[in-house]
Amino acid sequence: MRYYDAVPAAGTRSSRSEELFRSGLRVFPDGTSRVTVERNPTPIYISHGEGAYLFDVDGRRRLDLNNNYTTLIHGHGFTPVTTAVASQLERGSCFANPTEHEIALAELLLGRIPTVDRIRFVNSGTEAVMFAIKAARAFTGRPGIARIEGAYHGAYDWVEIGQAGTPSNWGPDESPLPIPLYRGVPEAVARDVTVLRFNDIEGAERRIAQAADRLSCIVIDPMPSRAGLTAPKPGFFEMLELSARKYGILILADEVLNFRQGYHGASARYGIAPDIIVLGKIIGGGFPIGAIAGREEVMKVFGAPGAKPTLPQGGTFSANPVSMLAGYAAMSAMTEAEFGRLETMGERVRRGLAAAIDAIGGTFSITGSASLFRIHPKPKPPTQFREAFMSPEEAALMSRLSMHFFNHDILLPNGAAACLSTAMDDEDIDRIIACFQDFAADKDPIKN
Repeated sequence: MRYYDAVPAAGTRSSRSEELFRSGLRVFPDGTSRVTVERNPTPIYISHGEGAYLFDVDGRRRLDLNNNYTTLIHGHGFTPVTTAVASQLERGSCFANPTEHEIALAELLLGRIPTVDRIRFVNSGTEAVMFAIKAARAFTGRPGIARIEGAYHGAYDWVEIGQAGTPSNWGPDESPLPIPLYRGVPEAVARDVTVLRFNDIEGAERRIAQAADRLSCIVIDPMPSRAGLTAPKPGFFEMLELSARKYGILILADEVLNFRQGYHGASARYGIAPDIIVLGKIIGGGFPIGAIAGREEVMKVFGAPGAKPTLPQGGTFSANPVSMLAGYAAMSAMTEAEFGRLETMGERVRRGLAAAIDAIGGTFSITGSASLFRIHPKPKPPTQFREAFMSPEEAALMSRLSMHFFNHDILLPNGAAACLSTAMDDEDIDRIIACFQDFAADKDPIKN
């Protein structure tokens, strides 16, 4: 159940969240403003957050492994961010003119990412991906893109192609089909998208060569979260880079989610040297943000002193001082030592979950890296989207697992990456592992 059929009947005793959802159904098409809002069976409305925990409107305190889809790397109410934002709000929330704060955040980010020279701020990850692709087109003069099957890159028609195929329509392994996300997508959009399978070295190399004369960029996620949070095989990214250089195609790395993988980002972690890197989420400290960073030669499409831009780009709230200050406070606190501490906790939780799986004989598997992890209802960790795709029975099992965590006051994303925050400690990690052990130890978890 998801929408209207999930609402309790009128006259029955209900929680404050259920009451609010009824109100939401009177003003929003499906009751909320985001399709990603999970319902169990109705959404849980939040009162406030403190550190690693959320408090719902009914007074329940829950450990947050979602952190607004990996955005809040410091958890909730991080004092350096709240102090900086409160101070700025007294001075003004946004202006048509630039502020010094955008320069400070830009210098911080450029100082950490080894392959980029210039940066441009926008308002969301989706917007950043959209303008990064437009920049690649403007630079190369070509319309097409290649993208990894099943990976998520926001709500732009071209990167939605191939995002949500199923066994019934995604086509043969050697030639994945460009499946639109929704009905009515212009056929011309699909014609300019080449779908590659993650970790398929020979197949991806062949398909890039076939479409090379029309490809402006290859869009990658160094560890595609929505496609399984799987690690790259040795040689896969090397092949992509060699193919890109051979045919004059740009490498566009989407690190909106995976920039949290290390002090220098995910591309540096996996030895990739992209032409453009797209950022978001953690760099805004909990406020709306996106960024396009790239080589100076490429970034000139946005303009240069005394030159008309090849690609005009603006935005009313781009580089607003609130997001800039919040992002600077959050990222300044993410020192190399803090990234290391988060990674140590991530390794500990993945080892603990894997040990619990070994104890029951392998109904599940674990993927992830740094502060990210994902539980799969499969005995073998997937290496690409088609292996990570869940059958109805597997999806039902994961829903029960998510509900088990929920009933133990832990918010575990269903079918997405779970993440840790700097606000967590060893006690929180032990609690995550123990909750999973409790579920996995059931003699027949399929019927749990």
